[in-house]
Amino acid sequence: MRQVERVIMKLVIIHAIFLILCQLLFHHFNAFPELKELTQYEGVTKENFSKVLETFHSP
Repeated sequence: MRQVERVIMKLVIIHAIFLILCQLLFHHFNAFPELKELTQYEGVTKENFSKVLETFHSP
């Protein structure tokens, strides 16, 4: 059982390293420009917290 746990932990660590490397490469080389435009269109990158708070506090 201990050997299986070691193999699983190694796979998890390798998977995490590949995930981080792929994310860095995608952001560095701008691999998906459509995704960047989509997030700007939806307003995910903007900080519009005041409007949300005003909506919650209005009667």
